[in-house]
Amino acid sequence: MNLNVKKVRTSDLELKERLVKVSRVTKVTKGGRTFSFSAIVVVGDEKGIIGFGLGKASEVTSAIAKGIEDAKKNLIRVPIFKGTIPHEQEFKFSGSKVIIKPAAPGTGVIAGGAMRAVFESVGISNVLAKSLGSTNPHNLVKATFGALAELRDAYAVAEARGVSLTRVFNGQ
Repeated sequence: MNLNVKKVRTSDLELKERLVKVSRVTKVTKGGRTFSFSAIVVVGDEKGIIGFGLGKASEVTSAIAKGIEDAKKNLIRVPIFKGTIPHEQEFKFSGSKVIIKPAAPGTGVIAGGAMRAVFESVGISNVLAKSLGSTNPHNLVKATFGALAELRDAYAVAEARGVSLTRVFNGQ
């Protein structure tokens, strides 16, 4: 993914882990079958910081632990406005395409399993989301992560345009 995002330091953060998917992978060799596991994990502080990671190992617990360590290396900050996202966003990663829209207070998280874990970890409580195309959890998490990484709040827009915050809200 080519994202222009500022990374976040892991010190002084209380990150909560969510397991999205564990897959058993079988490799058939001359001597028999070899089993290994891959786990995709999402970590977040439920206040706007989130990361995801993939871990592979011969045991489930080791795969999850590796996924958590990988997720802590890929943290980003997401703008949250009154419990929802600041604006509508689309993102495509591989065969998965996601559309996320802000929602009114009390709506809740309207999203599928892999996307729901991402939204709950980042701390978004009201959002409408739809996944189009592939429902592969790995690609869905990456597409949702990419969509959240491209979100900009009003302060970032005002700074990029070189205007005051009131001009951004008035549309001038």
